[in-house]
Amino acid sequence: MAKSLFLAPTSMDSGLTSVCLGLLRALERVGVSVGFYKPFCQTVHHAESMHNAGQDTSVSFVRASSHLNPPDPIALKEAQQLLNRGKSDYLLETVVGEYQKVARDVDVVIIEGLVPDRSEAYIARLNVEVARNLGSEVILVSTPKNLDARQMDEELDFSSRLFANPSDPDVIGVILNKVGEPEHAALEPRSNSKPHTPSTIDYRGQCKVFSEGRFRLIAEIPWQPELLAPRVSDIARELGLPVLNEGQMHARRVQKVSVCARSIRNMTETLRPGTLLVTPGDREDIVVTTAVAALNGVPLAGLMLTGGLMPDRRVIELCHRALETGLPVLGSDANTYETAHMLANLSSAIPVDDPNRIEKAMEVVATRIDTDWLQQHLKVARQNRLSPPAFRYQLSERARAANKRIVLPEGSEPRTVQAAIICHQRKLARCALIGNAAEIRRVAASQDLELPEDMEIIDPAEVRERYVDPMVELRKHKGLTPDMAEAMLEDNVVLGTMMVALGEADGLVSGAIHTTANTVRPALQLIKTHDHAKVVSSVFFMLLPQQVVVYGDCAINPDPNAEELADIAIQSAESAEAFGIEPLVAMISYSTGKSGSGQDVDKVREATRIARERRPDLLIDGPLQYDAAAIESVAKSKAPDSKVAGKATVFVFPDLNTGNTTYKAVQRSANVVSIGPMLQGLRKPVNDLSRGALVEDIVFTVALTAVQAKQVENAEAGQG
Repeated sequence: MAKSLFLAPTSMDSGLTSVCLGLLRALERVGVSVGFYKPFCQTVHHAESMHNAGQDTSVSFVRASSHLNPPDPIALKEAQQLLNRGKSDYLLETVVGEYQKVARDVDVVIIEGLVPDRSEAYIARLNVEVARNLGSEVILVSTPKNLDARQMDEELDFSSRLFANPSDPDVIGVILNKVGEPEHAALEPRSNSKPHTPSTIDYRGQCKVFSEGRFRLIAEIPWQPELLAPRVSDIARELGLPVLNEGQMHARRVQKVSVCARSIRNMTETLRPGTLLVTPGDREDIVVTTAVAALNGVPLAGLMLTGGLMPDRRVIELCHRALETGLPVLGSDANTYETAHMLANLSSAIPVDDPNRIEKAMEVVATRIDTDWLQQHLKVARQNRLSPPAFRYQLSERARAANKRIVLPEGSEPRTVQAAIICHQRKLARCALIGNAAEIRRVAASQDLELPEDMEIIDPAEVRERYVDPMVELRKHKGLTPDMAEAMLEDNVVLGTMMVALGEADGLVSGAIHTTANTVRPALQLIKTHDHAKVVSSVFFMLLPQQVVVYGDCAINPDPNAEELADIAIQSAESAEAFGIEPLVAMISYSTGKSGSGQDVDKVREATRIARERRPDLLIDGPLQYDAAAIESVAKSKAPDSKVAGKATVFVFPDLNTGNTTYKAVQRSANVVSIGPMLQGLRKPVNDLSRGALVEDIVFTVALTAVQAKQVENAEAGQG
């Protein structure tokens, strides 16, 4: 029978949704089978209703970011009407029935309670009734704000007394959210404000409810202002503002609002990434200055022109190229003061169409939850299947443990610089950026990022010469001369590949601005395949809603023969195992078992035989149709005796046409995240990026490469 955790907020602005979803993510990533249930839909802010068009935020986010499909919550107004008519029993029966649907297939259910509201006195008691009827244990969610330890004790004591009757559920712990939140936390323009100093109160040690063991402090989540940052499009929608230039308004986020009415020399410090500049529409000097900053690569959030005023047409034409950089421009009929006031009172609710913001909020919470204590308290086991959050978590942990040096040849590319800084902060790898140091620092500064002092930067002009002779030695059988080698080493990808080939770096990641051929060709020429590999191939890690599976080969080999296909199967199984996925290998074809014949299916049948012969320790079966490999009910009729059918975790496609088409169809049609392609079969790891890769894609690819490098090291030491 499933256990349930009821999250009860102690105040209106506790960030309850982010905490609930972060707790869900934290339990998922350690392999707990977990569900989500929200009994009642409660709209606290008018803007929340406007952004989300009547959809419940929590339920929408859960459906969008996982395989879960929680039931629609009951509208709070409908619940109130039932209570007023004396039908509380019917209401609670409905809640219990909906909860049972969620609890049927999981071990733990996260239940999101109602937010306290002074105008609705029954809400607190309704939280208690729901928690009692569902047999839940309670976790209080509280925001310390400016409370000291004694006041925090009093608030938690008062909130817990609501659940204090003998028949009521137990309060087992507390999550403190937004710790260190400043008094003015909104996008309020404050020209001379001092930097906020976070709270240093030791709630764990100073609050009696924690130090005396009454409640467990399950998490302390620090205040992070970047989680409030709305997109420019969110502001336009909430305030109903006219859009004068759309630009990248759906991607650029507002970290800070600056009202500009000063001279140019006194406003240069405000021209920082993420700043929304608010100025009267007739201040053409400020408009032109903003355009210059945009042309210099500063990713401002946008420009807002107030007072219903517009610059002269000639000024607009002068700024035309700046608008093409993606700078959003909004208008406002209100004066500057009124506009600033509206911005200071924006809702903090996250729109349902902003998955990136809720993803960040969930991660902030998930990384700080004491999951070890929760698992021990709940006494729940891990799932056999590796869920996407668990895969990402294990990938990060394995990369940190590997501690490898990964070279990034596209060292001055903005996404690559940002990804390298993130990898450095998370300790996923020791990244070495190849490029001019001054240019790399300029790129970082334009994104308002600070390069860590110990971030390694390699100037190619200073080191290129020493790789000429080793490269000639590696390619002398192909007639490579020193002049030819020197010319080839002008390409930073070739230079980085030489570093890997000589063991000076553990792996390489490239492709943000280079083609796959630019990345792979030098690796094939200089690093070459390892002794046990027949071919170099690739895999994608497909983050399906319920589990992560491996697809190979979807990027490299157009039409492998049976022996090469067997090699791809073994390589893919080893890659799966290296990343914590139990390899159950399905050799995919248009026919299952002995039911079909033909050259293509015969190739798959022969490849299966060869792979089993080479690796009898692996579970490999084929030919299998995709549905027989993936779906248990189909497997029972098509391949009842197979130990792989219906449970496959590694899908090996017969050719590139099938593999590439399948991976893209699944990725796009089912909105599935795919990580890769990850190359396999090389002596040292080199991985390619999509030229449209996001920063997080690069981060995960670096982590993959670090783990691969550790796998190579273990194999060389006789451990793999």
